[in-house]
Amino acid sequence: MLHVGAALAAGAVLTGCTGGGLSDESGSSGGGSSASAKYGASPLADPDGTKPGLAPISSETDEATARELITKLSTKGRGPKTGYDRDEFGYAWMDTADGVPLARNGCDTRNDLLKLHGRNVELRAGSDCVVVSMDLYDPYTGKDIAWKKAKAIEVQIDHVVPLSYAWQMGAARWGKGKRQRLANDVLNLLPVSGSTNSAKRDSGPASWLPPNKAVRCSYAVRFAQVAAKYELPVTSADKTMMLQQCSA
Repeated sequence: MLHVGAALAAGAVLTGCTGGGLSDESGSSGGGSSASAKYGASPLADPDGTKPGLAPISSETDEATARELITKLSTKGRGPKTGYDRDEFGYAWMDTADGVPLARNGCDTRNDLLKLHGRNVELRAGSDCVVVSMDLYDPYTGKDIAWKKAKAIEVQIDHVVPLSYAWQMGAARWGKGKRQRLANDVLNLLPVSGSTNSAKRDSGPASWLPPNKAVRCSYAVRFAQVAAKYELPVTSADKTMMLQQCSA
């Protein structure tokens, strides 16, 4: 059954909407009143990932909440990559990964994410799914992208916790269904600059952080939210780096 919050988020970005549903959530645990509308939601106010955007965390109260979340993560060394293959997490952008928001809505995961996070979204004629153009604020770079499907590679969907990383931290022993959920869960997905996503590869926070320093704590929180939801440990170096991003 479709998560109620996900249904609301999806409905806000259907064709005909020009705002993309971006909000300017404010208040404690909501990104702070200084977060602009283009940033969207703070991860602390978006625990299931169904709100668009990734707003900075800047208040001392929210930073303390972020550190508390990160501190609870368990740690272990990164295991071997032996046996890893993208297909172990299901085919790319499947709509049938049950148990995550927006599953089985007739639209693949990639287009769901473009509709959720994009502004001025335009759909292919006769389709209520395929995005052909949109404006995207990329939280990783802090830049706006005017995107068209003809140059699809300019926007890629980032797995915040990379699938290879997850495999090495325990997903190799998961069942097929759980791996498919991780790969298609909107909590673990953000549309961003293609070149930035390519530069990240399968790095953890200790070796890669968004170039936009304003969202580094938010990125650490989102990484922690995914790890906590899927009971994944992180490396000690990653945990230390995540805590540093949320320290005044």
